[in-house]
Amino acid sequence: SLLTLQALIHQPTGGLVAAPTTSLPEQPGGSLNWDYRYCWLRDSTFTLTALLNAGYREEAAAWRDWILRALGAEPSKMHVMYRVDGTRDVIERSIDWLPGYRQSVPVRVGNVAAYQHQVDIYGEVIDAMELATRAGIVQTPHGMHVERGIVEHLERVWNTAGQGLWESRTGPQHYTYSRVMAWVGVDRFLSSAARHGHGDPQLLGRLRGLRARIHDEVCREGYDARLSRFVQHYGGRELDASLLLLPLVGFLPVEDPRMAGTIRAIERELLQDGLVMRQPASAQPGQSAFLACTCWLADCQRLQGRVAEARETLERVLAVRNDLGLLAEEYSTGARALCGNFPQAFSHLALINAALAFDGPMLQRGGG
Repeated sequence: SLLTLQALIHQPTGGLVAAPTTSLPEQPGGSLNWDYRYCWLRDSTFTLTALLNAGYREEAAAWRDWILRALGAEPSKMHVMYRVDGTRDVIERSIDWLPGYRQSVPVRVGNVAAYQHQVDIYGEVIDAMELATRAGIVQTPHGMHVERGIVEHLERVWNTAGQGLWESRTGPQHYTYSRVMAWVGVDRFLSSAARHGHGDPQLLGRLRGLRARIHDEVCREGYDARLSRFVQHYGGRELDASLLLLPLVGFLPVEDPRMAGTIRAIERELLQDGLVMRQPASAQPGQSAFLACTCWLADCQRLQGRVAEARETLERVLAVRNDLGLLAEEYSTGARALCGNFPQAFSHLALINAALAFDGPMLQRGGG
């Protein structure tokens, strides 16, 4: 998996592409075919955690520097993804004369998700900056400027609806995970300011109040007491595997009853043949299991002290690798086949982070 990540890094720039392929279908014969040959900002903290914990410090520093170059002087105008050289032209179009992989059409070039409103990416980038400085990668004045620009923008947009982690192409929602990552962005900026002894006292005072406000809102609006679990978005009742990340980013401890209830619900309702689906089957019929989510479940089980179960969950992911040890984005338990773009950095990142955590204390997103 680490060799795969190295192969997905564009050496001249340090950018990490999500996958080297386009339009390999999430569902065989279906239309969920996307172009993943770009660099996602959302992957930033997952990438840094994996690279730093594996000792790939040079690659981690190059990725951090790529992010700073891509964001430029106006971080508030950041996109969801960029080309490998840091430019923003990823306009989506279909190549209609191509038959597609096993007749799965359309074949797409570009990705319209780059222009979506996804609140979580602001928190992801600030989290990555803070993780890098905790690992000893020196923050530059430009990096500090970028962090401040992002958090000031986050002050303005944290409570807006968006397309969420899974880049929904339907109407915007107030996704619980997106709100949690807004909290993460504010929390990590405050941690960075405390560590370096910098920051405008007025700004820091506002952010402390905002951090508490977001946390209270998520626990009130994103949690359904009748179901004893967090939900995908405010006002809804659906589960979502992204909720497994709440304890992993330090929003709530894994032993909190609300978190424990959420993990139990995901194990009960989203597990299929030992692998985790992103959403209930009723929300997306025919969906395949999402391999990164299964690794997140292993992380949560390990943190709960259920080490044997966590190992079993991780072994289930290992069992679906191909003969070269590579993973796609998803796995169809019905077709018994890997699905989606391949090899997929997100799957390998999650696998690396979950596997290394079994070895003992590691650099963690939540501050560990």
